[in-house]
Amino acid sequence: MISAGLRWISTLRGWRRLAAAFCAGGLATAALPPFHVVPVLWIALPLLLVLLEGCASWRSAAVVGWAFGFGHFLSSLSWITNAFFVDADTFGVFAIPALLGLTFGMGVFMALVCAATQAIPPAPTEAMPDERATRIAARVLLFAAAWTFIEWVRSWILTGFPWNPMATVWAESATPIGIAVLQSTSVVGTFGLSLLTVATAAMPAVLGPAPRWRRAWLWAVAPLAVMALVGATGAARLAWTPTRFVPGVKVRLVQPNISEADKWRPELRDAHLQDYVDLSLQNRPADVTAVIWGESSVAYFMDRDEEHRRIAATAAPAQGVLIAGADRAQSTEAIFNSLFVIAPDGRIEAVYDKSHLVPFGEYMPLRWLIPFAALTGMGDFSTGPGLTTITIPGLPPFSPLICYEIIFPGHVTARGGTSPRWLLNLTNDSWFGTATGPYQHFATARLRAIEEGLPLVRSAGTGISAVVDSQGRVVASIGLGRRGVVDVALPEPAEFTIFGVLGNFVSLLAATATAWLAWRLYRRAS
Repeated sequence: MISAGLRWISTLRGWRRLAAAFCAGGLATAALPPFHVVPVLWIALPLLLVLLEGCASWRSAAVVGWAFGFGHFLSSLSWITNAFFVDADTFGVFAIPALLGLTFGMGVFMALVCAATQAIPPAPTEAMPDERATRIAARVLLFAAAWTFIEWVRSWILTGFPWNPMATVWAESATPIGIAVLQSTSVVGTFGLSLLTVATAAMPAVLGPAPRWRRAWLWAVAPLAVMALVGATGAARLAWTPTRFVPGVKVRLVQPNISEADKWRPELRDAHLQDYVDLSLQNRPADVTAVIWGESSVAYFMDRDEEHRRIAATAAPAQGVLIAGADRAQSTEAIFNSLFVIAPDGRIEAVYDKSHLVPFGEYMPLRWLIPFAALTGMGDFSTGPGLTTITIPGLPPFSPLICYEIIFPGHVTARGGTSPRWLLNLTNDSWFGTATGPYQHFATARLRAIEEGLPLVRSAGTGISAVVDSQGRVVASIGLGRRGVVDVALPEPAEFTIFGVLGNFVSLLAATATAWLAWRLYRRAS
């Protein structure tokens, strides 16, 4: 029955083929956070590969791939419309056009994946079932390699937007399976796990032409054995590395859950600041060494407004610091989205200026062509000098990251100088709404902890605040849409990870080897 269905799908033409690809892309979204219905990938990806079997050229394959990508990104990025309705009178009219424009363009990435897959053409109709199954297996491997390369390209082209890599389907906490599989990212990184996931889920496409052939079933099942081995190895790693904590270091995360629409209202700013202070002091243990607020938590220029900085400083422990997000005004033309480390007496001990800004959100690219303000409504932010490591007394050195700076694999720590011992991510996910966006953001952030072998401390004014150990285990958290505080000892880092040393090189090497294997299989089957 499965084989007959796959063969029927391969005969679809015209708009029916594109509609099927669009639906397959939307179905694949169910595997992503917060749903994590991972088995749907074993339907969506084979469906796409079977649709490609009916394509006579790379151009027609690209169109099918674009339809899949459009359906996938449209459904998985629908949360971006929420940002436009924070100030609905000004930006609301742009919400749907922006979503359609972004996802229409991102469909091109899947068009490239599917066009590249056609480098190994479908088997001729007169080919024996065994030959056709081997040919499809080769195409699946090439498809997975192309997918991996395109995910990597998405991380840097046009400033980069590596949102929802396929590896995040495993970032669920309901079962031990996901966290075990995620341990592989400490070696191969996010893109490497995406490679394995896509190859494994797409391989059942071989059952279409040869449902009764032993080799076809071998191709379909073998990747599952590899995935099981990866999961078993990850489970062993988790068992061997229990969470350990840095002696004498405890942080308090503060999440007041203030809506973005209210946050910048002039008549409420003082009350919001006092709310942060009150939550910071509420039933606080004496051994807390750092109080951490989220991105843009103080609605004043922290560097220039000494009065409000001193009010904020009352939240700092007597022998510790307050770490908070606020804007910094170097001049009237240089405004930064910044992180401040504040001593109890109000002194600024360290500052980090965000260096990877959000296009259209924090600055307008092509402003000469698009004469609108960024979504923040405050004009363009300036770009900071780059990643750094902050070292202050009483805390291990840390790498500060603001908002979506955390989503870039291999680019969350500064090269050279003092090595960080933990990652600190300040964010404000109220822009993302309460649907899928905040969960997707947090899932990606957890991957950075495993890749780098560094614990992650994440404070969100609104969103998901959490402390994650170096194996990606959530030690403590404050859920989405909730108000509160959490006091947590800082986990220790791992000794090292292969990804932390080699970065994305391993995943790109694995993708290259997979493409080479696909070509060898194709030549052998021809």
